[in-house]
Amino acid sequence: MNDSAYRVDTTSRLAQWRIDNMAAFTYRKSNPFRIGKWNWHLAVEKNRTLLIKLYPEISNLTPIVSFIIRLVSSFGGRKVLVHPEIRDKQLKSSDDFVWTLEVPLTGKFIIDVEFLDLKTASPHGGESCSIWSEGAGQKESYATALISLGRMLSESIHTDIIINTSDGSIGAHRAVLAARSQVFHSMFSHDLKEKELSTINILDMSIEGCQAFLSSLYGNIGNKDFLTYRLDLLRAADKYEVLDLKEACHDSLLEDIDTKNVLVRLQTAKLYHLQRLKICCMHYLVKFGKIYEIQEELNTFIQSADRELVWEVFNEVLSVWKGF
Repeated sequence: MNDSAYRVDTTSRLAQWRIDNMAAFTYRKSNPFRIGKWNWHLAVEKNRTLLIKLYPEISNLTPIVSFIIRLVSSFGGRKVLVHPEIRDKQLKSSDDFVWTLEVPLTGKFIIDVEFLDLKTASPHGGESCSIWSEGAGQKESYATALISLGRMLSESIHTDIIINTSDGSIGAHRAVLAARSQVFHSMFSHDLKEKELSTINILDMSIEGCQAFLSSLYGNIGNKDFLTYRLDLLRAADKYEVLDLKEACHDSLLEDIDTKNVLVRLQTAKLYHLQRLKICCMHYLVKFGKIYEIQEELNTFIQSADRELVWEVFNEVLSVWKGF
């Protein structure tokens, strides 16, 4: 049996193991696959029942995981069996999660695991910490701004320019804006109205969204606000050419693709030329078969989305479709 029979394909939070027909009284364990900080295994045991196991490789860290696991069978038409959602379950060994299926199974099938959250258990029994909130790309963006600048914004220390938003105004500093954005630098360096009036109009943003944007430029935005306003941040970063912030938003949008947002993410990727996000959304929809689960949303997408993007989705389907 070749190595592909043991390979698990992954995207940021999704793992899929495609298995050809298994004989009765068979056991198979997948190759290790990486989700979060851990290498994981899936295992299948076929006897009178079908047993499916998910577990991490042994390490110094213990994962506490929330996930949805599905079995997709091609026998007699596409059938999907879904295990009840698992929430905050600590997994250490291959016996910690076992899904027993009392169904006969022939032909090809897919085991599909969608990780909803993944936490590191505290070694001293304290509060666990979600690894999804670490945001490496986000941290790199913050590193480009000095932390001390945060007080200048939050306490309005010697502000010298006013930004008018759709529902309010915020004081800021020319030097910081010019240092972080070539567009702002040009505004303040040439004979534009902003140079004389000491105001900037950003009327396509709310005051909350603009505050989040400025906090990003000054290096003191919290993770919760970053996630809440990341689409606003992406739009502003693209408009004002803040490339590191745009890349941080790009990285973040890759981390939590699911059936509820994948079509919106795909259109966002098209609009802002985010190639990695576009590829990941395409794979999620087509390679991982999630296009079957969002038929109503897909119909709306087909009617309203960019024609070129719709064609790209269909072209992707045609290129990988193998009758499953």
